[in-house]
Amino acid sequence: MTRFLDGVSPQSLRLVALFVALLATVLFFSTQIDGYLSPRMFNRITTSVAVVLPVAAGQAIVVMTRNIDLSVGSILGIVAYVIGQMLGSFPELHPVLVVAACMGLGAVAGAVNGVLVAWGRVPAIIVTLGTLALFRTFLVEWSDARTITTASLPQWLVDLPQATAFSVAGLDVRVTVLLAVAACLVTGLALARLRWARRFYAVGSNPDAAVMAGINAGFVVFVAFVLSGALAGLSGFIFLAKFGNITVVAGMGFELKSVAAVVVGGVSIMGGSGSMLGVLMGALLVDTIDNSLTRWAVVSEFWRDALLGFLIMAAVTVDTVASRSLARLRAKGRAE
Repeated sequence: MTRFLDGVSPQSLRLVALFVALLATVLFFSTQIDGYLSPRMFNRITTSVAVVLPVAAGQAIVVMTRNIDLSVGSILGIVAYVIGQMLGSFPELHPVLVVAACMGLGAVAGAVNGVLVAWGRVPAIIVTLGTLALFRTFLVEWSDARTITTASLPQWLVDLPQATAFSVAGLDVRVTVLLAVAACLVTGLALARLRWARRFYAVGSNPDAAVMAGINAGFVVFVAFVLSGALAGLSGFIFLAKFGNITVVAGMGFELKSVAAVVVGGVSIMGGSGSMLGVLMGALLVDTIDNSLTRWAVVSEFWRDALLGFLIMAAVTVDTVASRSLARLRAKGRAE
């Protein structure tokens, strides 16, 4: 047994556990909800995941550095509203430029957090809790109680949520889903392959050792928050495309969803470990449960956030216990 455990990483075990949990969730709700295993439900869940996945990927990078970003929901809301307003005035803008503008605006907001955390030495939870409120207040003042509607948006953006990239076994994979998954996988490949990107893990694992190794820890943390903001901006674009009608409450609650996807996906809240594949599966599990509960009459809608909170606590507890148990088993096996 210990020889087997020596050859298996904790991250691989988490991915297997996530797959089993996701499969069990789907099987359970298929027995509770009529027509659950249908193309319509598949599209409903995957398009919902597409909104939360980029912001969760950015959150994961920040958490890997032993920080947290609670302002991502407000950044998403600002991007969705401001870019939606911009498209009302300039509908002829190229889609690539629109996506770049969304990510650029998000990156600027993320840079504000990064400067205060990295060089202002203010704890991330304090900074991002403050900017969560500040960014939302800015949006309220900027909007002047006006709503962005689909009537003011270019037709290509209105049609985007229904655009199909390809189909598999009768299931349509939307373009927005492909965009979100691609962003997550590219980020994951960068973390796995690029030497500089590995510094996020190094800083989160042991900040003092990282500094002694010649890593500019402050700059690494700053970049993590900029990337978090940029990916939240991408989620803002997908949110704008999906819903069309944008108000000042856009993006509220995505802080909890992104943290849930990250923690459930196996990214250690203590920093230094995690994978984007785990974040992808974590986001899929969280949104599958969230969307399924909406259609399950047994549970009140008001309990959905409570369940997400429970998932976060359970994931952290299981991760801690499992990691310690695995370490003890490995140590015992080597001693023998």
